[in-house]
Amino acid sequence: MPQAWSKKRERQYEHIKEGAEDRGAGEKRAKEIAARTVNKNRAQSGESRTKSRSSTDDMSPQKRGGQRSHEGPGGPTKEQLYNEAKKKNVKGRSSMTKKELQKALGR
Repeated sequence: MPQAWSKKRERQYEHIKEGAEDRGAGEKRAKEIAARTVNKNRAQSGESRTKSRSSTDDMSPQKRGGQRSHEGPGGPTKEQLYNEAKKKNVKGRSSMTKKELQKALGR
C-alpha cells in the first residue's frame, strides 16, 4: 500500500482485498482490484494529484458493481477501448467506433 493513502483508504483497501479473496480471486488479483478501486475513489473525491477523465467522470466502482467486467453485456466502454488502442499505437483509432476498436484490438 502506498504511503500517500490515508488510514481510511488503507482500511478500505484491506476490506476490498479480503472480499475479493473470499470470492475466489488470487492474492495478486485481489490486490490489483483493491488498489484500482481505492485509487479511483481517491481521484473522484479529489485526493490524488493525477487523475484520468475516465476515473472522475465515471460512476464509482462500488455503484458499478462489475457491470463492465469485460465479460458481461457491453464489455469495456469505448473510452476504455480507445485508451487501450492508444497504448498499442493503433492507427486511425480516433475515428473508430466501439465495434471497430474491438476488432482492431482483437476482441
